[in-house]
Amino acid sequence: MNVGTLFTKAARSFPQGLAIAYGEKEWTYREANERVNRLANALRGLGIQKGSNVAILLHNCPEFLETLFACFKAGIGAVPINFRLHPKECSFIIDNSEAQAVVLGEDFRDSLYTLKREMPRVKHYISTVEPLEGMLRYEALIKDQPSTFADEEVERDHLAWLFYTSGTTGRPKGAMLTHHNLMIMTMNFYADMCSLGPEDAILHAAPLSHGSGLYCLPNVAKGAANIILASKAFEPRIVFETIQRRRVTNIFMAPAMIKRLILSPEIDRHDFSSLKCINYGGAPILVEDLKAAVKKMGQVFVQLFGQAEAPMTISYLRKEEHLLEGTEEQMRRLTSAGIPRTDLEVKIVDDMDGDLPPGKMGEIVVRGEVVMKGYWKNPEATAETLRGGWLHTGDLGIMDEKDYVYILDRAKDMIISGGENIYSREIEDVIIKHPAVLEVAVIGVPDEKWGESIKAIVSLREGKKATEEEIVNFCKEYLDSFKKPKSVEFIDAIPKNAYGKVLKRELREKYWKGESRRVR
Repeated sequence: MNVGTLFTKAARSFPQGLAIAYGEKEWTYREANERVNRLANALRGLGIQKGSNVAILLHNCPEFLETLFACFKAGIGAVPINFRLHPKECSFIIDNSEAQAVVLGEDFRDSLYTLKREMPRVKHYISTVEPLEGMLRYEALIKDQPSTFADEEVERDHLAWLFYTSGTTGRPKGAMLTHHNLMIMTMNFYADMCSLGPEDAILHAAPLSHGSGLYCLPNVAKGAANIILASKAFEPRIVFETIQRRRVTNIFMAPAMIKRLILSPEIDRHDFSSLKCINYGGAPILVEDLKAAVKKMGQVFVQLFGQAEAPMTISYLRKEEHLLEGTEEQMRRLTSAGIPRTDLEVKIVDDMDGDLPPGKMGEIVVRGEVVMKGYWKNPEATAETLRGGWLHTGDLGIMDEKDYVYILDRAKDMIISGGENIYSREIEDVIIKHPAVLEVAVIGVPDEKWGESIKAIVSLREGKKATEEEIVNFCKEYLDSFKKPKSVEFIDAIPKNAYGKVLKRELREKYWKGESRRVR
């Protein structure tokens, strides 16, 4: 089934239901579906055929969802691009994906157009604002198109979404997500993450190019409303006001966004009683931050561990398990990523891909129908990542006897000091408990004696102070001696990529520059 048909069906079943709200503007499912159909007809009229690709470079806005579903309906591969990326990164993705058209907004019109020579396959630039010479105006393009469209018949492995990885370890790769992948993701959202109906409303506070966009599919399928913040920046006050005014029931957020919410003084001034589920993932969350969020916003959080290559969820921790008090085992599970999703197999393997027993550390591998088809135009990376029929996540972890997954580190982030494997997450979970610490990232740096030594990069809370000695001594209270940092560096802010993931590669770079042996 074509996943674009989810919108078609919702428009038939809930024609007067709220489909999209953007500030004070609203579109019913009938109105929104007609706009999607007009755009699908327009793309076809431009000669963009089934099997081609179209890039989307927009801030969160109604046109983003319209373009996404128009591509789905027409059998065109959608290539959503995070609006926080540099224009050079955007042009690389557009060219690599062989996109024939780009739908872009005001903030990208001039900067991207200057790089058009680097994107020779792009035939059409479609602007949602006043276009430059040679561009097409979005509204003018769809104005006179028919409001009906016969959704394309597609095979189950037909490309629907070309999801480019965040590129924390190099050039981003395009994970090919098929119509079948997205349909499986959609159906199992209801099984494991959150039940939905036409009375529900999702708040799109995170980029639609990532988790929030993927999670619009199960919301659309049930005729729920898509509330898009009419703000380019993530402002806690606006988020709180929108939740209260729109009676938002579910949200997808990254841990960094949750952190901003719980630090905001506005949090105690608003009503969150409508919330059913806050799905969070994309990066690890520190336990102290998670507990603070549950205290402030309620037991509505559902953790997910997923990747672009297996959207969005490999494992999940139910909201019922987000406890502030409980047994030692229940509290330990707050540090886990939950259990494998119902339709997926997850196991831990060694360096030779041999199965490991419960409690033994190795790489987390995944098998199931949500796993990507492969990487776009990259058979070598596909063969390496999908070897043996399992998706090799690159994450190191353990599974306990009850199948709870504990992510210890990225394989590339593990520190090896004096022959000991040291996991940065364990140290970070301790340092964040220090009352002066806002954020922390732990990395390995060169050490003549031990090969690598542990360095903590720390960002302090406003108005707070701490010394290197204080942080190291604090760690001694919780960690074995060989795990405590040998040094601490204080910086204003921990660098993150466009998806909110800490750029440890960037943090390590200055320490390993010029070294004859690089561990990364």
